[in-house]
Amino acid sequence: MTAAATPQRTVEPFDAVDVIRAKRDGGAVPEPALRWMIDAYTRGYVTDPQMASFAMAVFQRGMVRSEIRVLTDAMIASGERMSFAALGKKTVDKHSTGGVGDKITLPLAPLVACFGVAVPQLSGRGLGHTGGTLDKLESIPGWRAALSNEEIFAQLQGDVGAVICAAGTGLAPADKKLYALRDVTGTVEAIPLIASSIMSKKIAEGTDALVLDVKFGSGAFMQDIDRARELARTMVELGTDSGVSTTALLTDMNVPLGLAIGNANEVRESVEVLAGGGPADIRELTIALAREMLALSGQPDADVEKALDDGRAMDSWKAMIRAQDGDPDAALPVARETHTVTAAADGFITRMDALPFGIGAWRLGAGRARAEDAVVFAAGIDLHVKPGDAVRAGDPVFTLSADDAARFDRALDAVEGAWEIGSSPVERGPLVRERITA
Repeated sequence: MTAAATPQRTVEPFDAVDVIRAKRDGGAVPEPALRWMIDAYTRGYVTDPQMASFAMAVFQRGMVRSEIRVLTDAMIASGERMSFAALGKKTVDKHSTGGVGDKITLPLAPLVACFGVAVPQLSGRGLGHTGGTLDKLESIPGWRAALSNEEIFAQLQGDVGAVICAAGTGLAPADKKLYALRDVTGTVEAIPLIASSIMSKKIAEGTDALVLDVKFGSGAFMQDIDRARELARTMVELGTDSGVSTTALLTDMNVPLGLAIGNANEVRESVEVLAGGGPADIRELTIALAREMLALSGQPDADVEKALDDGRAMDSWKAMIRAQDGDPDAALPVARETHTVTAAADGFITRMDALPFGIGAWRLGAGRARAEDAVVFAAGIDLHVKPGDAVRAGDPVFTLSADDAARFDRALDAVEGAWEIGSSPVERGPLVRERITA
């Protein structure tokens, strides 16, 4: 009787321990080994503990430009790659590293689409103190985030020209696994891993050009401007190396952007900008990013201010919302409870730290602690003044909104000490600090 043949296991070309050691000891991982490491992790051969060790080695030792390029390309290769070549027009996208009150995508995408450029804005949801673009838009009755690739293509090819929707699960699945691992192993801040995470999805998306809004300050992922600059340069290099025309703006996130922090209230503020008004900083950054996007698309002289003021951007917005089954004219959710904080003395607002206000809005229900949590669309904070503004005793400084008044105490705890009134006005630095190119 002949014994059954034992199935032969595939012989792997590399060993995870050797790759980990190479990076741990400060060396550059050879391209074939690095590509194998990402592929083997995606298919489950390399384990979470092994990849966690590799991520920590990258965090401590860094990576050279060629390694980051290979890492990014390997993550792209782990999934599908979209192409908009058949559209017959330029495509340009924007990515923000996130901040408090950052609703720029909402007015920006339809504004750029006014000029015949396709804007495929694949966005995400909020987690913690940073809001999510999809959460904001879902406060609009009927609007849907999930679109098929065919629906995305049709919306970009037709008269709408812009789409803001959820990214498909097929884009860079290796990044999804690695991102979750970094979150629980203290390696989130590693610039090579941040850059490859962001850029793998953006490059796989298939856009011709990309503008990065890289933020620094108390409400940003990168609080230090030098680290933010390093991240911006790394991502611009990755885009350029991959054939995507890429530039970055380094922007200040020490103070919340605009006056609204939340979901429905940020949509209202975005509509004000599309109507030619809105807070000066939201309008300024929207215009700056639109100019960058259009310059990369071959229209450096486009009059974006006029498109905001003459109604074209608003028409584009309404068409985009309707194309995704939303009603742009419907009433937005309003909170059942509000609480207004007033000034205790005459003077000037001298400080308003972004991070505590982001946490405060989160505690009111505008954000989520876990990916599966629901957000309260009407919850948030509306600022009545910003640093540099004069106030009199009794004037409103900010208003908290929630569906449950029991949430106010913890939100107030979050913003305690986060703002000040002084006797003299303060000068704020420029919103856009630097422009970074290849």
